[in-house]
Amino acid sequence: MLGDIRFYLHGKSSSLWRYAVSETVQALVGWMPGLPGIALRAVAYKAILHAQGLPAIEDRVRIVRSEDVWLGARVYLDYGVYLHGGPGGIHIGAGSWIMNGSRLHVFNFRDMPQSGIRLGCRTFVGEGTIMRGQGGIRVGDNVLFGPAVQILAVNHVFTDPDRPIMDQGITAEGIVIEDNCWIGAGALVLDGVTIGRGSTIGAGSVVASSVPAHSLAVGSPARVIRDLRTHPLTRSNVEVFRGGMERFH
Repeated sequence: MLGDIRFYLHGKSSSLWRYAVSETVQALVGWMPGLPGIALRAVAYKAILHAQGLPAIEDRVRIVRSEDVWLGARVYLDYGVYLHGGPGGIHIGAGSWIMNGSRLHVFNFRDMPQSGIRLGCRTFVGEGTIMRGQGGIRVGDNVLFGPAVQILAVNHVFTDPDRPIMDQGITAEGIVIEDNCWIGAGALVLDGVTIGRGSTIGAGSVVASSVPAHSLAVGSPARVIRDLRTHPLTRSNVEVFRGGMERFH
């Protein structure tokens, strides 16, 4: 029984004292709507996480292992956001917006040294986006994620048909998304992938291999169909983009 409690607390906080303080603060002011709630949380949450300036945090935001969460100046957390820290932590750069229902989870119960989620400055994370950071997620500046994107820096081993998958362990190589990228709505980025600077990933694409800088990649699996430096996407050729997605899905 005692071992089960310790395991539970390890997932929730680095110490019983920190757990108690974090839960108490969130219970007292986490539910409060409107500008009064935002103002109170801007001050009170500095006691349970690391923040530069006063963050704007809407009601019903849930933060677990808050001592592992760093917020830059002018960060906005929308209603219903879920942040779950852990060894490696969650770092959100200045001027970033995390929108309604997004879930960022380090999930580092194996104490992997490369785990963590780091978002650069002026990053916009669309509604319902999921990030799992066991292998480490590194996002540059000025990156735009559409709604319902999944960034999954972990894979399960399934090579032995006679053993439960739960017992075969994981691989976690990490994901890198460089500066000035746009990840379209519903896209899925898998472990081990690097998306180069200035690239765009089409909506609904599955990115299973790395994408060079300044590329347009679409489909499942995603394939590069355009170099955005030599053939930029404009209003006049947007139908090429749509047609490319239809070909590769």
